[in-house]
Amino acid sequence: MKIIVLDGFALNPGDLSWDGLRSLGDVTVYERTADTEILNRAVDADILITNKTPLSAQTIAGLPTLKYIGVLATGYNVVDVNAAKERGIPVTNIPTYGTASVAQMVFSHILHLTQHVKEHSDTVYAGEWERSIDFCYWNYPLIELAGKTIGIIGFGRIGQKVAQIARAFSMKIIAYDAFSEKMDPSLAEFVDIDTVFRDSDIVSLHCPLFADTEGIVNEERLKSMRSTAFLINTSRGPLVDELALTTALNNGVIAGAGLDVVSTEPILKDNPLLMAKNCFITPHIAWATAEARGRLLDTAVSNVEDFINGTPANVVNS
Repeated sequence: MKIIVLDGFALNPGDLSWDGLRSLGDVTVYERTADTEILNRAVDADILITNKTPLSAQTIAGLPTLKYIGVLATGYNVVDVNAAKERGIPVTNIPTYGTASVAQMVFSHILHLTQHVKEHSDTVYAGEWERSIDFCYWNYPLIELAGKTIGIIGFGRIGQKVAQIARAFSMKIIAYDAFSEKMDPSLAEFVDIDTVFRDSDIVSLHCPLFADTEGIVNEERLKSMRSTAFLINTSRGPLVDELALTTALNNGVIAGAGLDVVSTEPILKDNPLLMAKNCFITPHIAWATAEARGRLLDTAVSNVEDFINGTPANVVNS
């Protein structure tokens, strides 16, 4: 089997090994692949592995030997899965590798917004503490999480892990999920989506990006939030109307936001969020701990091995 990895650098910049994949076939790993290079590099591939390099219907049609597509992520919207299905090509994803790491990033943003550790540390190194006439000071409100309400939109694996951590902080947990009637009611108080926005001190997004979830954070829902509330998004950038969020932050409609994703990545220099007050953006790294990336790569290898053995797993277009 000829196996081509189109964009392996983000997953493995050199601290992991491709040997597991190499044990399954003839492997070529490209760090990055431009759209114009896909067909040339993958033209005789049996197995194609991609992270963010898009595989359109036209591209898939131009790859006559292609038998399998593996996505190095949970989200698989970079692949035209219907076009692949028409060709009998299974598309697989990696569904569970990053649960703990993403939930950890959620609380990294929450704790930053509530404690401002770096900003206070910076003032110490700038000499502000040594010049202080008091034994302590704080330049931002310090907020205790105990007793606060976190509203979780999307209550799958990551949403439930966030709830578990929130419970350790003695927070109240409310949640919205399209399939909440099938979920354990002891995990959260399930409410409608507008109640989540209205009644939460922190709203954290954990739903997939579909036509009906794009822009769910809009002007109307932001205006319904508490003026002291925070928005956290570690899911998908287009869930949020970025101009509406910028306006809400700059006008004090809500108190702050912690974002690990934006609508176009890498972020564009004219993204309005770059001008928003109390908005902190990390470069889509919630998934990227060494431990999570190791699990991702192990599952990707397992997915390929299962396909070769005739028992494909984690297929998203069956």
